[in-house]
Amino acid sequence: MHKDATRGRTEVSAPEPTMSHAGAPVGGLLVLVDPVARRLDGESVRIAKDVLSAGAAAKICLPDSPEEFARALARRGHRRPVIVGDDGALVRAVTLLHRSRDLSGEEALSLIPVGPVGSLGLARSLGVPLSAVMAARAALDGAVRSRDLLVDDSDGVVLGGLRIPPLGPRTVRRSLLRTLLSPAGGPTVRVAHRLRVEADGVVLADVDHEVEDLSVTTREPGGLAEVVIRLSGARRVTERAATVTVSGSDFRYRADHAPTGPIRRRTWTLRRAAWSLTLPR
Repeated sequence: MHKDATRGRTEVSAPEPTMSHAGAPVGGLLVLVDPVARRLDGESVRIAKDVLSAGAAAKICLPDSPEEFARALARRGHRRPVIVGDDGALVRAVTLLHRSRDLSGEEALSLIPVGPVGSLGLARSLGVPLSAVMAARAALDGAVRSRDLLVDDSDGVVLGGLRIPPLGPRTVRRSLLRTLLSPAGGPTVRVAHRLRVEADGVVLADVDHEVEDLSVTTREPGGLAEVVIRLSGARRVTERAATVTVSGSDFRYRADHAPTGPIRRRTWTLRRAAWSLTLPR
């Protein structure tokens, strides 16, 4: 074990076993431990490192910053990346690989989910076990599954799905006299988005429609993204498409549960089988 004082990370190399616990050949692993995971749940991190190091030649990297995380991933060589952290750490890794043009459906990533339950929704939806032991075993002996990817026009990525949620309720202004007579407050109304939504060039909703909710989700690998729009009056529009464009008044959205915006226009394009993830068999 050695400490790299200039970059603030510790790297540990395990012996070079040639077989996994299940008897399947295993190559070298680059285990990237997110600093937030180390701080919040050191015990799960320790368990994950122990299981991975016992089953494969594992190089453990403990980056202290996003820059160190990026450098370690770029210098992985032939080692397969295993991310120990929450949804954000996985998205960060896929984003870095995509932007460096190193993302490939042939090089599988693995995730050991470590973090608050609220930060692991993407991991759960992708089928990754939330147990550190089970996730580590899947990283060693699991099956490689191809995954589709949504790439936006700012070169951002969406692994699972995105959503433009409803705007919060707004209290209708009342006159001073009515407020004094009825101090309980005025009625509330839900404020809708005024958006234009296009799927593969076809307009599904325009700015004269009231869009209360919109979601774009990747489904089965190799298919099309599912677009679901909920309009005012309980109307619902569903379509499948490879490209989705949303424009109009300033809007915010949540990509893989992370908030983004406000923006006025964004286009997402589906990349089929763009990356791979190891999951339990």
